Amino acid sequence: MTTVSLIVPCYNAARTLRLCLESVLAQTRLPDEIVVVDDAGSDGSAAIADELGCRVVRLPANRGVSAARNAGVEHTTGEVIFFLDSDVALRPDAVANAVAILEADPGVGCVHGVYDTEPLIDDGPVEWYRLLHQVHWRRRHLGEVNSVVFALAAIRREALTRAGRLDESLRDCEDVEYSSRLAVHTRIVLTDAVAGRHDEGHRFLPVLSEQWRRALPLIPLALATARRGAAKPENANSRAGILACALALACLPLGLFAPALFAVPVVLVGWFVVADPELLRFVHRERGPAFTAYFMAVHLAVHVVLVTGLAVGSLRVLRGGPA
Repeated sequence: MTTVSLIVPCYNAARTLRLCLESVLAQTRLPDEIVVVDDAGSDGSAAIADELGCRVVRLPANRGVSAARNAGVEHTTGEVIFFLDSDVALRPDAVANAVAILEADPGVGCVHGVYDTEPLIDDGPVEWYRLLHQVHWRRRHLGEVNSVVFALAAIRREALTRAGRLDESLRDCEDVEYSSRLAVHTRIVLTDAVAGRHDEGHRFLPVLSEQWRRALPLIPLALATARRGAAKPENANSRAGILACALALACLPLGLFAPALFAVPVVLVGWFVVADPELLRFVHRERGPAFTAYFMAVHLAVHVVLVTGLAVGSLRVLRGGPA
């Protein structure tokens, strides 16, 4: 039987860690070992892991999620590594389904999953925005893909070895960078047979701040992916929506010359709203018309930050500086 090591990187995650680990202990196919890597947290998360009988690896200083995952790999022996974020609670069959997919096709080296439409802890509308967006774009790409999201992912140890360690210099977009290496060596499958409930960010300004941090390195990472000859990762957002938002921002100064020209960015914002009709229908079906209007307002704000971050990251590349 294939041996499985489940690794939970953890930093001050006491709010969700118990729910996460209890879901692991309730799996129909229990992992052979469960390791929580405490990234020098201070909120008692490690004590929760100890209480539930998990092995805890304590890092002496906070080094980020990539370092925590690397440390977990070093302290485990399973043929399959199941990475699970501390804010995700798995469905009972998630591990069994992931292992079954890997065992059925030796050419698949990595399987990762999707979130349920219900949050792990309901913290309000911003969280619902984040969660529904995440659910929709992942479901849209079900099947063989070019990228992996490590929040709930099972990877053969041999595939990890070939692709190398996660880049510990990256605090954001580490999964994007690693995907460009992993996809060269093995096939990756995204499946809704591996699923869990996620506790998403629920405060507006921190969500925008995270989007800014993730947007800055995307252009340099895309260039690195092209140099490696790896296929482009799947898009979380509609290209048409990104273009509409970028053009609306670019055209906004036109109104300074003639107030009537403010109609141009207004029209472009309208294009943005309808650029991804599948997303609109999905949100409307899940939460109704009033929330759909709220969703699109937040979505526009997130895209403004995304487009601005991409532009700044591109300028830094052109000037030869770090992203």
